[in-house]
Amino acid sequence: MPNQKVISMLGLARRAGKLSMGHDMAQHALFGHKAKLLIFCSDVSPRLVAEFEKTIELHHFKVKVIKTDITIDEIYFGVGYKAGCMTVNDENFAKKIISLLNQ
Repeated sequence: MPNQKVISMLGLARRAGKLSMGHDMAQHALFGHKAKLLIFCSDVSPRLVAEFEKTIELHHFKVKVIKTDITIDEIYFGVGYKAGCMTVNDENFAKKIISLLNQ
């Protein structure tokens, strides 16, 4: 059930224009210093995770990284976009999603 709440919050963030979904959009948000939270799905490639972690470390981005147990298909059915990584570009949405994931 907590996963459904997280997915609902991600959908709300997407409708508000505060969610960057997919590799390229997430990188664009990182380099634009908009990203507050970087989320990875459970079935995303380890190579993708390593690439983003290296980028964050190399450029000293201050963004929280979370690996969830939510799958790409669950994101697709809940949000309407198939992506394994995404950034939340709003501090309040990021705090709420982190609190829901920690339940």
